[in-house]
Amino acid sequence: AQHKITRDPAFAGKIFFSDEAHFWLCGFVNKQNCRIWSDENPKEFVGMPLHPQKLTIWCAIWAGGVIGPYFFKDNAGQSVTVNGQRYRAMLRDFFFPQLNELEVDLENVWFQQDGSTCHTAN
Repeated sequence: AQHKITRDPAFAGKIFFSDEAHFWLCGFVNKQNCRIWSDENPKEFVGMPLHPQKLTIWCAIWAGGVIGPYFFKDNAGQSVTVNGQRYRAMLRDFFFPQLNELEVDLENVWFQQDGSTCHTAN
């Protein structure tokens, strides 16, 4: 990326950073995403249902703003797990049309995503 920025100072503005996140409806906070620092151990136990309801939401950010949110849901409106098929459908039916609306030159943008299985599925 540093090489690209050296050659094209506007390069950083052409990158779309995207990710999805789970939001639990019961108030659960994923400790992987949220760290709380303290001098003392609070020694608290918080019970949680085995399979709590959650929403899975995707969005992308870039120099021009935010695209999304996109809620991964089935036809009945229930939240679903993101897999390769659903992820590709979101790109095709939501993300690319948004880019077309914004008249983004697709030949000159970079799309950044993590190595999640749904992003790399065939």
